[in-house]
Amino acid sequence: MPDMPGGGHRLCAAEVLVDGGAGVRFTVRFGSREISAFVIRYDGAVHGYLNQCAHVPMELDWQEGQFFDSAGLYLMCATHGATYAPDTGLCVSGPCRGATLAKLRVEEIEGAVFWFPEAPFFPPDAD
Repeated sequence: MPDMPGGGHRLCAAEVLVDGGAGVRFTVRFGSREISAFVIRYDGAVHGYLNQCAHVPMELDWQEGQFFDSAGLYLMCATHGATYAPDTGLCVSGPCRGATLAKLRVEEIEGAVFWFPEAPFFPPDAD
């Protein structure tokens, strides 16, 4: 059941996400599979992606919710070292340079961050 009109699902309070800081993980469904996803804040805006490297579909975070490099400027795959622009998901260096992370629609509304499912991704409890 969505948390707000228009199908948005509440992920977290907005203040939980700090520029270049830890992200919040959540789960989406792709067909019959459940896939990890995450939301982060960069340059004041929230961005959401599937938690899968564009090189090989392995989770990016080196510890749960830790997606940024040590400078807090790029998202980095802990396994392959691929580096992504946090606002676009474009791989700027590493084995998948030029590829992108799968972007999800997320919005900050009235002090909370929401994910708005779009095909082909759905909430895990969707029918």
